Amino acid sequence: MNAHSWSRTLQVGDGFRLADVDPSSTPGYHGRKSDGRRDLATGLDELNGLQERLFAESRVGVATDSVLLILQAMDSAGKGGIVRHVVGGVDPQGVALTAFKAPTPEELSHDFLWRVERGLPEPGFIGVFDRSHYEDVLIGRVRQLAAADEIERRYGAINEFEQRVAASGTRIVKVMLHISRDEQKSRLMERLERPDKHWKYNPGDVDERMLWLQYMEAYQAVFDRTSTEAAPWHVVPADHKWYARLAVQELLLDAMQRIDPQWPAADYDVEAEKKRLAAS
Repeated sequence: MNAHSWSRTLQVGDGFRLADVDPSSTPGYHGRKSDGRRDLATGLDELNGLQERLFAESRVGVATDSVLLILQAMDSAGKGGIVRHVVGGVDPQGVALTAFKAPTPEELSHDFLWRVERGLPEPGFIGVFDRSHYEDVLIGRVRQLAAADEIERRYGAINEFEQRVAASGTRIVKVMLHISRDEQKSRLMERLERPDKHWKYNPGDVDERMLWLQYMEAYQAVFDRTSTEAAPWHVVPADHKWYARLAVQELLLDAMQRIDPQWPAADYDVEAEKKRLAAS
C-alpha cells in the first residue's frame, strides 16, 4: 500500500463513527510487527530525503511549502513515540516541535488560537504539535471549561484558521491516535511498575480515564465538525505501537510527496568554483 492509499484508508469521511474503529486493528496493512519495523526503516529513508530537500529550499529562500503534523490522543497513546521514532529520524534542523501545555496567563489573555498561530512552521519545515488547539474543544467540552456556545464558536474558528493555513502552503496532517481503554490501563500500570518510567506517570491521567466515554463523544464531535477538505482528520489505531508509527510515517510521506521538493539550483558557476577550489 502506497502512502496515498494509507491516507485514504485512515481518513475520516462522511458517516464516520469512532466507536466502529478497533484500536487493535491494523487497517490497510497485512504484515506482522517485524514487517512493520522493516517498512518503517525503509520509509524513513525516503522521508529523510524529502525533508532534506524541503529544508534545502528554505535555506536558499525558495521554499513555499511546509507540513504541520497535529497529534491528538488520550494519555499514553504513543505521541512521544511518534515524535522519537518517526519525526526524530529526520534532520532536526528542519523540524519545529511545539508541545502545548496549560495556557499561560498571557496566552489566556488572547483568543485560544493566538498561541497556535505563533507555533506554525515556517516554509521548508515540518512542524509538529504535540497536542494542539483541539484541547480547547476536547478538555474544554468534557471539563466544561467553556460554555457550550463558546465551544461551538471554536469549531468554526478552527475551520477558518486551518483553511487559511492550508491556503498559505502548509499541508496539515491531523492524527488522532486511537488507543483502547484496556491498553491505556496496561501502559499506565507499566509506568507505575517501572522506576525508570515513574517520571512519565501523572496521577491526573486516572482522573481523565474516569471520563473516557465523555472524551470519546468529544472526539466524535471534533471529527464531525472539523474534518474538512482542507484539513481532514485521520484516525490511527494505536494499540500496536509499531503500526501507529508506520501509519503516521506514511501520512507524512503522502504530504511530502505531494509537495515534491527539489534540490535548489546553484546560484553560482559550479565549474568555475571547481577550478577555483582546485587551485586554492
